[in-house]
Amino acid sequence: MHAEALIDTNVFLYHVDDSDARKHTIATRIVRSALQTGQGCISYQVVQEFLNVALRKAEIPLDHAGAAEYLRTVLVPLWRAMPSPTMYERGIAVQARYGFHFYDSLIVAAALEAGCSRLLSEDLQHGQRIETLTVENPFL
Repeated sequence: MHAEALIDTNVFLYHVDDSDARKHTIATRIVRSALQTGQGCISYQVVQEFLNVALRKAEIPLDHAGAAEYLRTVLVPLWRAMPSPTMYERGIAVQARYGFHFYDSLIVAAALEAGCSRLLSEDLQHGQRIETLTVENPFL
């Protein structure tokens, strides 16, 4: 199934952390919609980054059991972009062309490989076009 948007890690972090009520509300809407419509997806990297931050930052209210439940109920159903040699090569090409950090380049490569037209992230420039992809900061 083709997803319209790849959702970056920060959306999921705001989804579980309600210290910024506005961002939490926006993130909740995005995650709920992605799960209901199938029009959002994530990459393996988002899973890894989310779990790393969620399990080590005191501000995020997830213990190990909560993190495992979030993985099963939210992340796994959205997880569509898996690592491959092609994805890494595309990530290298994105980094060379746009000068992004390597991990940001892999997120872009995952979105492109998944056929997404949008990347929802606050880490890159809002409105930037990268091949067939448009970066959108949903928190602006």
